[in-house]
Amino acid sequence: MQNAVMQRKLKWIAVALALLLVLAAAGVLALQRWIGSDDFRARVEREAGDALGVRVTLARVGIDIWPLPALSISGVQVQTRPALTLERVEVRPAWGGLLQGRLELATLLLHGVTLPQGGIDAVLTGLQRKKREGPTAKGQESEGASALRYIPARTVLDNLTWVSAKGTRVTLDADVRLSPQGLPDDVTVNVLQGAMQGAKARLQRQGNDWTVAVQVGGGTVKGSAQLQPAAQSGPKFALKGQLETRAVEVAALNDTSKPVLSGRLDADTTFTGHSATLSTLMDALQTQSKFNVRNAVVHGIDLARAVKTVGLNRGGETRLDTLAGQVTTRGRALQLSGLVASSGVLSATGHVAVAPSRALSGRVSVDLAARAVGTAVGVPLDVGGTLDSPELTLTRAALIGAAIGTVIMPGAGTGAGASLGDKVGDKLKNIFGK
Repeated sequence: MQNAVMQRKLKWIAVALALLLVLAAAGVLALQRWIGSDDFRARVEREAGDALGVRVTLARVGIDIWPLPALSISGVQVQTRPALTLERVEVRPAWGGLLQGRLELATLLLHGVTLPQGGIDAVLTGLQRKKREGPTAKGQESEGASALRYIPARTVLDNLTWVSAKGTRVTLDADVRLSPQGLPDDVTVNVLQGAMQGAKARLQRQGNDWTVAVQVGGGTVKGSAQLQPAAQSGPKFALKGQLETRAVEVAALNDTSKPVLSGRLDADTTFTGHSATLSTLMDALQTQSKFNVRNAVVHGIDLARAVKTVGLNRGGETRLDTLAGQVTTRGRALQLSGLVASSGVLSATGHVAVAPSRALSGRVSVDLAARAVGTAVGVPLDVGGTLDSPELTLTRAALIGAAIGTVIMPGAGTGAGASLGDKVGDKLKNIFGK
């Protein structure tokens, strides 16, 4: 009797479960049909376009069941010039939040993303314009606080390609895990192609402190960073930290096929930055580094030939036994100072500045052994051109001195005259203030 009752109960439980499964399947099919409709896709396109300030088109919107339930979007194009494109986007909700009636995002997967810098700049310009035309600061603050729940706890970037304004490409994979406050807890990046190809980086957080570990160019970059978030609207974010670079091949850090410098880099770096927003913090970053490059080769400049010809120098290379100095950066501007370089036939000192446009300016003083007279010839050279095409020229005063020196003593007198002419030019500047 008891067995019969138990069998009937199990039968009704099985029937109820079957009905639930049928209802769930019907609900999923209805949801798939609704979300996959042209009307729903057009609505998503409009809302995405309104949010970004740029027209957005989608090839398909749907619900995927396997391997995990997710909203999927294919063929995304943000119609900037050039366009930003995404082959596939998957959004997976946090089921615990859904069961409690809250929409929270667990995972965002972006596959096959292409981000030209021109398109990124256009989107940022549109967002800034919408921000100026939008609600008051108080409304923005409240909206920003509530929007935290729509930031996914995990973002996976699969085959993301960034294209610079000059057309150079960098492709990478990344996995970003955020805290409930929206701060990165664990970030891994693998560079697949382009500048720093093969580099692997990991960032891990404990409180407001992060540890940094990078493998690149056959060497390592290790260090720590501390971020003090803004407590409220108005105060600035503060970032500071230090890095140790050991035995990194400098050429592996370049974003071009023609490196400016090669050799093994050792450096100690400190950095600080203050900004009202996280998005502008990197542009406000300031760094100071002391560096040494072993077995250095400077590409694009032949210092020895520049001294011998005492004039415009393009092309060639300079091999050095020692290259050391200090680097200071402010945003995208860079200053090299205290430069000391030497090889078997020459030694050089000087300073060089690199503008955000990659234009070079500065001066180096090169001493080249003049074996014919058993002395050393020092020649001052102005640095110009760009990182891709550096140039060395004499100053006007040094050029006049070189001409005089050539007449007095051909050969060695050329360089000696250039050195003397530059010193005379400096004295005249001090006298006349020019």
